[in-house]
Amino acid sequence: MLIRAGYDIAFETTQAVPMLANLSIHSSRNKDLRTAQRIMTTPDVPIYDYVDSFGNVCTRLTIPAGGITISCGFVIEDPFTPDIVNPDARATPVEALPDDVMMYLLGSRYCETDRLSDTAWALFGRYTPGWELVQAIVTYAHERIRFDYQTARPTKTAWDAHEERQGVCRDFAHLAITLCRCMNIPARYCTGYMGDMDLPAIVGEMDFSAWFDAYLDGTWYTFDARHNYPRAGRILMARGRDATDAALTNTFGPVVLTRFDVYTDENRVPF
Repeated sequence: MLIRAGYDIAFETTQAVPMLANLSIHSSRNKDLRTAQRIMTTPDVPIYDYVDSFGNVCTRLTIPAGGITISCGFVIEDPFTPDIVNPDARATPVEALPDDVMMYLLGSRYCETDRLSDTAWALFGRYTPGWELVQAIVTYAHERIRFDYQTARPTKTAWDAHEERQGVCRDFAHLAITLCRCMNIPARYCTGYMGDMDLPAIVGEMDFSAWFDAYLDGTWYTFDARHNYPRAGRILMARGRDATDAALTNTFGPVVLTRFDVYTDENRVPF
């Protein structure tokens, strides 16, 4: 399937503010692009990209006094198949994990393994390490948290989401990631486009989404604690230990977000 995706985002500020953004698709999806992907700004300002250690395409720019509009649109080819399900996948023993995977067992800014370890072992200690365990964690996070945009805040951690029992997609992901790590399953945070083309009806305003990958039998498998069933059409933008590494934007000064429009749909126009 050819998918048309993009965004139009605006910020206001009274002074020049540097920005670091993860607003391009992940480098692993570059080969799937069928049109150019160019970030445009109004007013036009200098921008440049670099690729970080997670393969994220990071964009640097400075928002001028007054503000800026950042937009991008592209067409990408996607197999549009549901997330892979492999109930036979087993956990890799910690001592056999690759060195570059070990970081995804450790606590991080939004994933406090120390605070949730006892809870995790009490809840999931009886499960066979592997797919069954991860799926039990995903189901728990899905049922524990009530989705509510109004409860979103940038400081909310996995522990907060667990105790408050409400949040947005990143909170579902952070809680599931933390519980997986507590049970010695490496897990990493992912964010990107997740349209509603695989759903029977439109579910609301389009937004970016968050999910996570768990490392089983030498493979990263995708899980989604918010939806708790395989989805199709994910377009990865950034990934890392948690939302710190995959934040869509980081601003180094006071700014106000004034517009946030995202779209993802099937491209039916020849190009």
